[in-house]
Amino acid sequence: MLAEARDRVDARLEAWAIRLERRRGGADGGALAYALRSPGKRVRAALVLAAFRAFGGRSTAIDGVAAAVETVHAYSLVHDDLPCMDDDDLRRGRPTTHRAFDVPTATRAGLLLVPVAAEVLGEAASDLSLGSLELGRMARVLFEAGGVNGMVGGQWLDLEAERRRLDHDDLIAVHRGKTGALIEASCVLGALAARAADRDVEILAGFGADVGLAFQIADDVLDATATSEVLGKTAGKDTALEKSTYVSVLGVDRARAEAGALADKAVARLRAGGCETSALAALANYIVNRTS
Repeated sequence: MLAEARDRVDARLEAWAIRLERRRGGADGGALAYALRSPGKRVRAALVLAAFRAFGGRSTAIDGVAAAVETVHAYSLVHDDLPCMDDDDLRRGRPTTHRAFDVPTATRAGLLLVPVAAEVLGEAASDLSLGSLELGRMARVLFEAGGVNGMVGGQWLDLEAERRRLDHDDLIAVHRGKTGALIEASCVLGALAARAADRDVEILAGFGADVGLAFQIADDVLDATATSEVLGKTAGKDTALEKSTYVSVLGVDRARAEAGALADKAVARLRAGGCETSALAALANYIVNRTS
């Protein structure tokens, strides 16, 4: 599923990168295209596709919904790497956008990717023959996940937590916003695109919330145990910034165990609701056992 999602969504993102280079031009167009071309695992895209198929969706137009999610994710990474945030030079094995261009250009590119994501989503909804009410619901899910109630709020809490020791509940609040919200939204968007019943959408939201938190815990473990070469980004940043993480609070072994327990809980939700699929279960397993 991951390889398929990566190939299909990368092709969709490449088409948008070319479109934006031509439309915007100059450094801004180049930075937008550079951000969209950033290689990635495409876990969020794979979750969109898997959730869509879980409820009978078959159209390849779902690739556009997945591309919209990845566009929001791209914006978050561009801004996350800025000197005023995590101040990183490397992302996915390449110079970060502000290093490839400059800080003002990268800042603008991140901001511009938000309306680009709306355009990508709107085009996908039209291709899926979804109505305005359905598009509106999907847009709310996506942009709430990317805003102050999701990624932005989580990142804010994360910055405030530097050089402070958080307890377990506070750490969950940071992670559910910073990383978990968009992963949960990916699952919900796939279900909504397939016109799943409200009950099923709620089950996918619960699944997404659990695997989203598990994803960030796994990231904390990797930051503490993997090398920069393996990660494609600077390892050990959390320790350098004196951030509270699952590793600093629980230790590596207990953090890994908690991530595994969350993945098991997520799959149990699907099974209890009659929504379990091999693809969704495999993605939950991958999220907690990945090595980069």
